[in-house]
Order: sequence, then structure tokens, then C-alpha cells
Amino acid sequence: MISDNLQKAIEILNENELIAIPTETVYGLAANIYSETAVSKIFETKNRPLFNPLIVHIHNINQLEELTSYIPDKARLLASTFWPGGLTLVLKKNSKVPDLITAGKDSVAIRIPNHPVTLALLKQLSFPLAAPSANPFGCISPTKAIHVEEYFGDKLQMVLDGGDCKNGIESTIIGFEGDDPILYRLGAIAVEDIESVIGLVKIKNKEEHTPDAPGMLSKHYAPATTTILEKNIEQSIKSFQGKKIGLLLFSQKINSQHVIHQEILSINNNLEEAATNLYSALHNLDKLHLDIIIAERFPDIGLGKSINDRLERATKK
Repeated sequence: MISDNLQKAIEILNENELIAIPTETVYGLAANIYSETAVSKIFETKNRPLFNPLIVHIHNINQLEELTSYIPDKARLLASTFWPGGLTLVLKKNSKVPDLITAGKDSVAIRIPNHPVTLALLKQLSFPLAAPSANPFGCISPTKAIHVEEYFGDKLQMVLDGGDCKNGIESTIIGFEGDDPILYRLGAIAVEDIESVIGLVKIKNKEEHTPDAPGMLSKHYAPATTTILEKNIEQSIKSFQGKKIGLLLFSQKINSQHVIHQEILSINNNLEEAATNLYSALHNLDKLHLDIIIAERFPDIGLGKSINDRLERATKK
């Protein structure tokens, strides 16, 4: 049920049940971090492997002290610069944080979302929320309330409606080895913007078996339709003549009689706008019963790196 009833959302969460919540990145499947019953339902509902840790959502930077045992100076600087916003920090946890949240690791992923509805919700709860993306594990992330409802139907008591997600891709995740920053996931904040605040960041954003953070698995964010990522779209179209072809393009349409449908992410050639529209466009294409989706590789700068990262994982066999 899609609803904007905040008090009802609070009641459901206090009963150790799940709801979907809006954030500026994607919709999340939320539960009380201190309820093993509720958190277990996240993994069961998503069919998410237990070795994949969850992100904890808070509303105030002071709550970091309640959940962590050590905060590097660069982490404090990033938090003060980008929170609320699409940045997740992976920090040494304290004993208060359940191991189920962290997949047994000694670190916890935390962020403050930049969405008025969810911030209002968090302020009225006595606990933080664990909230991975509100989709079956590995599928396209949801950026609209209707995406969540189409995935889960009556398995969820509520999808808290906050409109369309303005950033459209998941948070950037930064962890630390000692005091040295490590980028675990490219995301809504460009790595160049991170480095302008704290200097060079080492990138370690793929790990199959014991990921340090969410979103590190190589196959992820994927449509059900076979999808490929290409630089030369016109040449690729020729390879699939006779097939039902859909295109996912940055800014310009392709003139081809062999293409059934084209999704343009930004007619303004704007990477931020393209990121916002990425998942919604993939959802649209995936509903058309195509034989193949051909996605255009983006410029490898700024949020183009994050978009390419998502498309590479979506097209991984």
C-alpha cells in the first residue's frame, strides 16, 4: 500500500515490521536495527544473502557516537561536508550494533539521508533504520513508490510515498583502513567531489564473497532482460538485427528502424540528470519484453563513473 501516512509508518516500524521509505538516492526497505526479527525480514523479503551488510540510517551526526567506536578525522570532515546526502561511511562499530546488520564484521555502514519525509520519520523513532534498496536482491533499484509496490505487493504493509528519488542511484560508500579512506562503492557523490575534500581515495569497489560494504557484488542492479554495455551503439544494433531491441542512451537518439524503444537519460547532456533517470529508464525498458537492451557507455568522469559502474553490474553475466 502506497501512503504518505507518517504516523502509520511509525506504528508499523514499532511493531518490528518492514516498510519502504523514500530517500534522495533510491527507496529503501526499512526496519529497526535493534530488532533481530525485523532485520531478518529484510533479508528474507529481499532474498538477500546474510554476508551482505546493511546501511544504517540516522538523522543527526551526533548519533555516530552511539554506533561507532572510532571515527577518523577524514570521516568527520566528509560527514560535515556531505550529510545529509548520498554518502555512506563505514566505521568501526561498537557492541551496540547487532552483528546481523554488519554481516559479522567489526564495521558498520551509516548515513544521513537527504529526504524530508524520511528525516521526519527518523526524528520520531527511538531507533535508527536499516534500509537496503527496496527491491529483490540483484534487481533494478526502485526510484518511485510504484516500483516497490510492483516488486513486493502485499508483502509490505506500506510504501511510504516521498515522490521520485532526486539522485536516482545509491550512495557513495567510503570506508577506512586505519585513517586512510577507501572507496567501496561509486555512487551519488562523484569521487572527484570526495577527493576535493579529503585528497586521493583508494578504490576497492568489487568483492564477491565477504564484501566490506553493500553494492560490491559484480552482478547487481540488473534488469530481467539481457542487457549489454557498448561504446558503438550503431554497430551493436547491426549485430542484433531481427531482435526486439531497446536502447538506453545518454543524450541523443539513434536513427534506426531496428529499434523498438529508446530511453534518453538527459537531452541536456547532464550527468546528474542522467543518474537521476537511470533506474526509471531501465524499469521502463524491462517492461517491454525486449530481446536485448543495449546501453551506451558514459563519459568516465564525475557521475559518469557511477553510471558506468551500475551498468557494468547490470550487464554482468
